[in-house]
Amino acid sequence: MAVARLGVGETLGALNAALGPGDPVWLKEKHARRLRARDFLAPRRALQARFGDGQVPERLVQAVAGLQGPGVAPVLRCALTPAGLALQLRRPAVFACVLGAVASYTAPSVPAIPVPRVVLHCPTLRGTPCALRLSQLRAVLVADHLARALRAQGVSVRLVPAVRDPHMATFLQQLCVDWPAAPARPAPDALRTRALAELSPARDGGALPPGALGTVCLKELVEERGRMAGYDPNLDSCVVTEDALSVLAELQEAGQQTPEDAYPGPAAAPGAGMDGWTVVHVVSCEEEFQQQKLDLLWWKLDDQAPLRQKHLVCGPVKVAGVPGSLTASEYYELRQAQVCKASARKHGRDLTSDLAWTEVFRVLSVASIKFEMLSTAPQSQLLLALADGTSTKGTRSGVFVMYNCARLATLFEGYSLGVEQGLYPAAPPASRLDFSLLRDEGEWLLLFNSILPFPDLLSWTGALARDTPGLHTAVRTETVRRGQSGRYLLSFILLWVQVRPLASDSVCPQVCRFLAQLSMDFSSYYNRVHVLGEPRPHLFTQMCARLQLLRALREVLHAGLAMLGLPPLSHV
Repeated sequence: MAVARLGVGETLGALNAALGPGDPVWLKEKHARRLRARDFLAPRRALQARFGDGQVPERLVQAVAGLQGPGVAPVLRCALTPAGLALQLRRPAVFACVLGAVASYTAPSVPAIPVPRVVLHCPTLRGTPCALRLSQLRAVLVADHLARALRAQGVSVRLVPAVRDPHMATFLQQLCVDWPAAPARPAPDALRTRALAELSPARDGGALPPGALGTVCLKELVEERGRMAGYDPNLDSCVVTEDALSVLAELQEAGQQTPEDAYPGPAAAPGAGMDGWTVVHVVSCEEEFQQQKLDLLWWKLDDQAPLRQKHLVCGPVKVAGVPGSLTASEYYELRQAQVCKASARKHGRDLTSDLAWTEVFRVLSVASIKFEMLSTAPQSQLLLALADGTSTKGTRSGVFVMYNCARLATLFEGYSLGVEQGLYPAAPPASRLDFSLLRDEGEWLLLFNSILPFPDLLSWTGALARDTPGLHTAVRTETVRRGQSGRYLLSFILLWVQVRPLASDSVCPQVCRFLAQLSMDFSSYYNRVHVLGEPRPHLFTQMCARLQLLRALREVLHAGLAMLGLPPLSHV
């Protein structure tokens, strides 16, 4: 019979339930020093709020110590300490359960029920790469990452617009951004006819800009309450152009496709509408005002326009010590030059003319850019320090993460070569490994902080709020909220959060910080522990258990990189 996958969320939920009704009190430890003594803690202050004097009844302590259930990690001991109620897990049993079913820990723990349907709209992609500002590049990378996170959760996602400019399509491919491309098409006659009927003459006899059909008054829509919360009160009219109608037509068509339709596939029958779809506009701060106009114009011209439109507004990007502006192309070229220079220092020669290294340098450059752009909540201002982009230290370095990805690949290549040479035995099935030999503190740190909670991270990043009031999606990452499932998940920034609708401003930093911390923990362990030891039979059992742990870590790392659109590297 298959063993249920263990989960941090399931364990925290069961621990809180064991103490009876009330606010959640348990938290998961993550620091190595504290993990020496305990894995979970109900702090004394929280217990005092629950039980008055902080004395937990003995029957409840015993209930926690004997806790069992689907997904609940096996408990070794539970005791009152000066810090609170401390709980330690049966670590060999947890190792065996997790490392015996590695594949299940690279999938979301909670499916999206019901599975929402999302149209992700990034208006920046209607431009050309030569004019792309850094704030717009940030919006593109956020939209791409959000699409991957939602799809990993099983959400049906449509991407708009289809890229028209071939140079933009090439630049996106260079950046490992997966976005559809298609030729431009005119707006349908029905949308054009409705627009022409709503047009107003230019105010004060002023001339309309070239290519404009006229203006449409939006004041009455702005003044409406409820769904209009968050729109700029200065919005009064919108200039209608052929391009604007083409934008609305593309958004309209995306929502009329069934989940099985391939982009840009045939639209559904007229009148099918966009019921059940959420439209998320991922825009730079400079583009938000214009996008609000288009939102209102859509409602004005289309009775089937979705009621749920959300804006994920990316804050400005500033470059420290650089006067003037830096384009996205210049930024990429700078990072690539830094990567090539660092590689030349490391290897003692220039490898830029070596075709085998060309793809490595591209991926390292993109990793550096994505971790810089995505390691800060999108709505916050981002300050780039151009000289530090390729450092192998710090929590924002994509190069450091890719370096440790390559170290794992080298480790397993060395093991495979050793097996071929007869130095090491072939790895036995996980069910035959002795995980009680994993006694190093770094081994538990890797499993407990990187492998075990990864399904919860995937689930959290793939749940999208659809019915929250207001226009914007910004939600504080440190806020604890109750979600529909009523279970609790780990927060990788602070202590824990409950399953709740996605804080879309926190998706990006969570994944980047998670992978950076995983890499730092692995690097510390790898530098201290010689995994592939001497080829002596009495060491093989422990070596194989360690390799199984690192095999699981590699799968988690690769899955996390896939959410950022980054391929794993075997050498750097």
